[in-house]
Amino acid sequence: MRLEDTGMTRQEVKDTVDQYMLRIGERFDLVAQQAKDMYVYDADGTEYLDFYAGIAVSSVGNCNEAVVKAIQEQAAELIHASLYPYSIPQARLAKLICETIGMDRIFFQNSGTEANEAMIKMARKYGVEKYGPEHYHIITAKNSFHGRTYGALSATGQPDNGCQIGYHPILPGFTYAEYNNLESFRQACTENTIAIMVEPVQGEGGVYPAAPEFLQGLRELCDERGMLLLFDEVQTGWGRCGDTMAYLSYGVKPDIVTMAKAMGGGMPIAAICATEEAAKGLNPGSHGSTYGGNPVCCAASYAAIREILDRKLPEQAKTIGGYFMDRLKELPGVKEVRGRGLLVGVEFEQPIALDVKHGCFDHKLLITAVSEHTIRIIPPLTIAEKECDQALEILQKVVRECLQ
Repeated sequence: MRLEDTGMTRQEVKDTVDQYMLRIGERFDLVAQQAKDMYVYDADGTEYLDFYAGIAVSSVGNCNEAVVKAIQEQAAELIHASLYPYSIPQARLAKLICETIGMDRIFFQNSGTEANEAMIKMARKYGVEKYGPEHYHIITAKNSFHGRTYGALSATGQPDNGCQIGYHPILPGFTYAEYNNLESFRQACTENTIAIMVEPVQGEGGVYPAAPEFLQGLRELCDERGMLLLFDEVQTGWGRCGDTMAYLSYGVKPDIVTMAKAMGGGMPIAAICATEEAAKGLNPGSHGSTYGGNPVCCAASYAAIREILDRKLPEQAKTIGGYFMDRLKELPGVKEVRGRGLLVGVEFEQPIALDVKHGCFDHKLLITAVSEHTIRIIPPLTIAEKECDQALEILQKVVRECLQ
C-alpha cells in the first residue's frame, strides 16, 4: 500500500502507530513503503541500505521475485486450510526440508518462539513418557535467547534482562549453564534432565559462535545420559551461517531443531524438525496450530528455500561473510569481530553501539545493536562485496564520529 492511497501523510502514519500500538520498543524514523533486494524505501522515497534484513528474515533479498510469484499464485487458489485436510504446499515443503537437512519429521508453526515452545513440549513429553513424571528438566545457556512466549522466555538464559523482568514466576524446570563450557553443562545435569537446548550461534546474546568441541561434547553427553540435544536455529538456519543449517557445518546432528526467519522469505512461518525417535514426544492431540503450515506461507517458504539452495547462498554467506568480517576489524575502537557467515557482531571497546546504530540510520544504513558495546549485522545473503564496501564506508565515518 502506498502512502498516497491512504489519504494520510507520513507524519500521520507515525502518529497513528504511536497512538494506538503498544510501545514495546524503539522504532526507526522510517515509514517503510517498499523494499527490493538490498534496499528498503521510505514513503518519501528515501533509500536505505538494508544490513539487518528485517532481523535476519529477508535472506533471499527483499521482495524476492520467486517468493512474490509463489505468494500471488497460491493466494489465488487457497489461502487457508487448517490442519484437517492435506495440502500440496505443505507436502512439498515438508519433503524439501526433511530431505535437505536429514530429519525425519516436521511440524509447521508461525514464528520462532512458537517453534521453540513446540520443541520444549516435545522434549518434556518425551522424557515424561519414557522415563517418568519428573523427567522434564532442560538445560539452556546463559545469555541465550529463545523467544518471548512463556516457555521460550523461561528457557532464555537472561534472568536479569528486561525480557524476563516482571514475568515471574517463570516456568520451572530450566537451568542455565555457561555457553561454550561443556563442564558447566555436565555439572548442571540431574537425574531428571531430559534435554540440552542451545543456539549454534548466540545472536541476541552478542553473536557468540559455539566452539566445535562444545557442540560435539554436548552430543556425546546427551548420548551418554539418554538425553535429547535441541538446537534453536531460528536465526542461524537456512544459509545465514555459511551452511544450509548451522549444525551441518559442525558435524553434529540434533534430535530436534527449530527454524524460522529466513525460511519464509518474509512470510511468517517456522518449523520444528525431529528424528523419528524424538518425534514420539508429540502424538495425536498433544499439539496443534490453527495457522501453522498456512498454504501461502508454505508456498513462499518453498520458493525461498529453493532460492537459497539453487543460488548457493550458504556458500556465498561464508565467502562474503569472511571478507566482511576481515574488513570490519579495520574499524576504529573495535575490541572483537565475531560471527559465522553473515551473522556478524562487532564489539567496541567503548559503549557506543547504540550511537553507531543511530548514526548509521542517519547515513541511510540499517543495522541493529544487541548491547551497549555490540552491533549486529545480518544483511540479505544476496549481498555482494560492493554493498559491503558501501556499508563499511558509512561505518568508518559513523564510528569515528562516535569516538570523538
